[in-house]
Amino acid sequence: MPEFDYTASAQRTINMERDAVDSLLTRLEGHFDTACATLIQCPGRIVVTGMGKSGHVGRKIAATLASTGSPAFFVHPGEASHGDMGMITAQDVVIALSNSGNTAEVVTLLPLIKRLGIPLISLTGNPDSTLAKAAVANLNTGVEQEACPLNLAPTSSTTTALVMGDALAIALLEARGFSAEDFAFSHPGGSLGRRLLLLVDDIMHSGARMPLVSPETPLRDALLEMTRKGLGLTGITDSQGQLAGIFTDGDLRRTLDQDVDIRNARIEQVMTPRCKTARQGILAAEALKIMEDGKISGLFVVDENGKPVGALNMHDLLRAGVV
Repeated sequence: MPEFDYTASAQRTINMERDAVDSLLTRLEGHFDTACATLIQCPGRIVVTGMGKSGHVGRKIAATLASTGSPAFFVHPGEASHGDMGMITAQDVVIALSNSGNTAEVVTLLPLIKRLGIPLISLTGNPDSTLAKAAVANLNTGVEQEACPLNLAPTSSTTTALVMGDALAIALLEARGFSAEDFAFSHPGGSLGRRLLLLVDDIMHSGARMPLVSPETPLRDALLEMTRKGLGLTGITDSQGQLAGIFTDGDLRRTLDQDVDIRNARIEQVMTPRCKTARQGILAAEALKIMEDGKISGLFVVDENGKPVGALNMHDLLRAGVV
């Protein structure tokens, strides 16, 4: 038995599916604009449905829409006929996927959709099908041939449907002016969400956990305060409670190099005045940039009056997943 050329098979599949996607470019006039206008004016939610492989693609389209500013969910057409139609309201829009455009489970829903007065958008491979004709906008995702050599397994047709769904989602995203911050709210558990939503207030050490001493404090006592709070630094506050300076592990090493009398020195003699700070309420990612730019590993968070309200170090940012 001759050795099979797997690479040649993959190249043929990729070329066929690429050509199928390219063909979509000539089918956008008219119906695509109508579909987008219908979706963006929807006062409710976008309900996506489809059977079999089209259903799997529909689930992904619904997820992409929901994560990019267009509230959407997937309803299985078979379940819709047995109670789940109650999930759909007259304020919604339905996107139905079917390569043939005549899938029985989807077509069965048409009278119910029409009775509710819900706009229907279809993604079909047959613009003359029942589903296509019932829609206010039909997006033609048909292909001349599936990548499957038997022309049976949905391959190129599911790819074109998926790409058309992405095109809808991104067009709506851009039309809504959806921002990275908006995206983060839909993905609070991801790295982008942490960078765009997490504030210094959420991770800083405040209250009794904040290392603070007065200017007259002996250096040895300031070191004990640093040890107790475990942040590798302590802040020095003046009589008005404002941050007058900072003393860190690095400052201690420099102090030792200067042959300072540690037993008798006061913290104000060796502290770093006019230190870098972060304002209360800024993003943790902004605090990270302050630390990186200043080549420091910790800083204090101050309020609008320059009074310290918290402290954090690089370990806090690492634990929070900001770094």
